Amino acid sequence: MPGLDLLQTNLLQPIVLAFLLGAIAGFVKSELELPEAVIKLLSIYLLFSLGMTGGRELAKAEIGAVLPLIGVTLLMTFAIPTFAYFITRRFGKFDISNAAAIAAHYGSVSTATFFASVTFATAMNTPSEGYMAAMVALMEFGVIYSLVIARIAMGRQSGGVRAADLFLSVIRGRGILLLMGGMVIGYLATDKQWSQISPFYEGLFRGMLMLFLLEMGITAARQIQAFKQVGPFMLGFGVLLPMVNGVVGVTLGHWAGLTIGGAFVFGAICASASFIDAPAACRASLPEANPGIYLTSSLGVTLPFNLLFGLPLYYKYAAWLTGTS
Repeated sequence: MPGLDLLQTNLLQPIVLAFLLGAIAGFVKSELELPEAVIKLLSIYLLFSLGMTGGRELAKAEIGAVLPLIGVTLLMTFAIPTFAYFITRRFGKFDISNAAAIAAHYGSVSTATFFASVTFATAMNTPSEGYMAAMVALMEFGVIYSLVIARIAMGRQSGGVRAADLFLSVIRGRGILLLMGGMVIGYLATDKQWSQISPFYEGLFRGMLMLFLLEMGITAARQIQAFKQVGPFMLGFGVLLPMVNGVVGVTLGHWAGLTIGGAFVFGAICASASFIDAPAACRASLPEANPGIYLTSSLGVTLPFNLLFGLPLYYKYAAWLTGTS
């Protein structure tokens, strides 16, 4: 069956197998562990590399062709956190802080899922548009929006933390800084200048990604151990919401004129949940929110689901939309 073949193709990719190896190591409490400094270096490398290659592609793109994508990206940047906040408040009965923290994580983007989806699209011979990294940077502002929701709901919009402070706290985060800064550098670089650094930022990318996902597998397995804190509701939330967001994202990406690979990657971006930049922002602005809820959901439920099952589903849907499935 085509669907099973696609699932098998994804599961047997080296990057997914690296994640599974890390998860096994985490479950058996192996001594395998990457030093914190190495993890930070890998994260910096991957974000900076994606930013620069995205800037290179953005320089080649027609502005008119990118505007529809920017429009649907802004739509999802506000729609996903709003929907996540409403569901967790109305049906999950979470307090304002925890609901807003969950909204911030699902409104932001998982760089690991983004990296994996780009690699997956390339492996299927349908590479995505390089400027998708710019959309990742744009969707990071979903964190700011979620924190503003919390401040408004608490009736403290004019006190405590100002909107400008929230904006600066996210801008200063390494995710947006590296992606946006890398895009500017890549955009301005000439072909000769890029050829001098491309072996490092393009040739080594997949190997670095495997090491990063190895560590993510270890961390995800450890978060699963604390799954009692999120319960059945968050299990359903962490699977169903990404599926809805992924399908909507693929549909909007297709409508915006993206290729199969581009629409698929945009769907994966929308379906993902942050576990790097959003936790730091929530710890600073929503200290009363429980990390055992929002981090376990994003890292222990949504990330494994997307890597193992979500990506093939979103790709299959993207192919179906174009009539090539």
